[in-house]
Amino acid sequence: MARGLDHVVHVVRDLEAAGELYDMLGFTVGARNRHPWGTHNRLVQTPGFFVELLEIADAEAIPPHGEGTFSFGAFNRDFLGEVGQGLSMLVLEGHDDPTIDKAEFDAAGFGGFELFDFSRYGKRPDGQEVEVAFTLAFARDPASPHAGFFTCLQRRPENFWAPDLQRHMNGTLGVRGVVLSAEEPEAHLEFLRTFVEADFRRAVDGWYIARTPRGDVDLMSRQLFTERFGVPAPAESGLRLVAQRFAVSDIARTRKRLSSSRMAAEEIEGIIVVGPKAALGATLVFEPAE
Repeated sequence: MARGLDHVVHVVRDLEAAGELYDMLGFTVGARNRHPWGTHNRLVQTPGFFVELLEIADAEAIPPHGEGTFSFGAFNRDFLGEVGQGLSMLVLEGHDDPTIDKAEFDAAGFGGFELFDFSRYGKRPDGQEVEVAFTLAFARDPASPHAGFFTCLQRRPENFWAPDLQRHMNGTLGVRGVVLSAEEPEAHLEFLRTFVEADFRRAVDGWYIARTPRGDVDLMSRQLFTERFGVPAPAESGLRLVAQRFAVSDIARTRKRLSSSRMAAEEIEGIIVVGPKAALGATLVFEPAE
């Protein structure tokens, strides 16, 4: 069964500025959280999915990659230094037994990393401090140095998800999907089939789509991405996570919110696109809910 979308990482230089941006877009943004390895985050939740706004707060505290270990902090630090702000990592739901994810990635030649368990404390909207805990299984497309992938098992979901944080003034109801781009999409299908645990059907030449229990994964050529969303795709080699798609209850309400905030947005064939110049390196897409 396909792994559903869990979250994306949007790495930024200034976490407070990123929070202000998402607030202007009409999202409810959570409080600052601190990781023990030098990164801080703020979350934008929707039911079962979230955007992780991530800042490199203490570069000296970030551990390096090791033999058989993947450093989340080091990957995002390097992404920010080499690429700039943007969507750095795609995260899917993990199996209840994370060793299954690891075994599948290892067997296909896309793993080789130890499982990573960690916990941290965070604050609920009422100010209560609670513990959240996760197990991560990392995967790697060797041809894509600037795209990170892992699965995430929530070990304390009752402490993590907060309905009050899932109500958004722009009418966002949930995740519609994510978009990856590459110069040669077909070269990455084997990796993505393994990671998503789903087949990708061809929409047209250069555009493939996988359905998951929570949102779609679109793989598009750079040219098709630019034609569809009106913004250029990154030109680096390999895969890049380029767009986050949101489902909204009323596209007119979303349009009004963005207009009142004077956000640079473009309406294309019934969807609203906030491009990377305005959205700190990410492309954010708002679409009517089905």
